[in-house]
Amino acid sequence: MAKKIISIISLILVALLIVSCGSGQNSGQSQNQNEASNSTQPIVLKVGASPVPHAEILNVVKPILEKEGIELQIIEFADYNQPNLRLADKDLDANYFQHIPYLESFSKDHNLDLTYTAKVHIEPMGVYSNKVKDLSELKDGSEIAIPNDPTNGGRALLILQQAGLIKIKDGVGITATVYDIAENPKNLKITELEAATLPRVLDDVDAAVINSNYALEAKLVPTKDALVLESPKDNPYVNILAVRKGDENRPEIVKLSNALNSPEVKKFIEEQYQGAVIPAF
Repeated sequence: MAKKIISIISLILVALLIVSCGSGQNSGQSQNQNEASNSTQPIVLKVGASPVPHAEILNVVKPILEKEGIELQIIEFADYNQPNLRLADKDLDANYFQHIPYLESFSKDHNLDLTYTAKVHIEPMGVYSNKVKDLSELKDGSEIAIPNDPTNGGRALLILQQAGLIKIKDGVGITATVYDIAENPKNLKITELEAATLPRVLDDVDAAVINSNYALEAKLVPTKDALVLESPKDNPYVNILAVRKGDENRPEIVKLSNALNSPEVKKFIEEQYQGAVIPAF
């Protein structure tokens, strides 16, 4: 009887040992499968952008980056302040919404260590109006709204000078402010407003100088609706992919930069925007 009990106990122990070994093997296999799965996870790249045209262009490069094992996450912003601050705070890996003078000015004013990699496109700024068909129809004391940020404000004033409405002091250039207006024969009232709001005030002012991205969002066609459109020739306002200094050579950033300068993006810009946005590469 004792021998029989010992035999039963031995069989139970052997069975438990086999189950334990099998469980351990399965656990090891499961762990190996998880590790293999984790090793194939895509690299996530978070990029801030204005909705139009920047986010639209980024959507073109999404499938290009997917083939490189990169998941592009596009975070849209409606203003010009947050994308650079979020990039500096490492909430973003890059942003794509601004031109070079704005990046340089904003970085200096906020002590940010930012730079850029790819030059992508130019958005000619234009003068729009719901009240006149030609700027020569503007009356004495007419109100014209312009962006209130320094770089786009100076740019707008230069367009008004190009249109023959005002004259800026010699040597001021793109840093011009309303205080640099030397001649204003029609006594135009220049009102500075947040760039994003300018399309919405067209019924309240006689004209407004609007960035093309905001014009496009408002369903305006720059090449058709603008009374005066900035010339793209020798234009310093190239929109770029901005990154933190030191990140320029990150493999995923390099791949994004190359994708933004790809034939697919050039074709999309030319066909989609018909001159309202112009490739810079």
